[in-house]
Amino acid sequence: MRTHIRRYLKATEAGDVETATNEYRHAVSQIDRAARKGLHHPNKASRIKKRLNIRLKSIATATES
Repeated sequence: MRTHIRRYLKATEAGDVETATNEYRHAVSQIDRAARKGLHHPNKASRIKKRLNIRLKSIATATES
């Protein structure tokens, strides 16, 4: 899970929307799996996903303009 989040963060810092989108999907899948298995509380998993999504939206709109 942390590996996918790190890859996602690296892609967002580089401004690579396509890679960031792909890594976002993998990270969300891993976060959901961790919540389902009890590693994280479901609310924490939701909060993490929300923060990742906000970052993805910000770089997507920045490259659009």
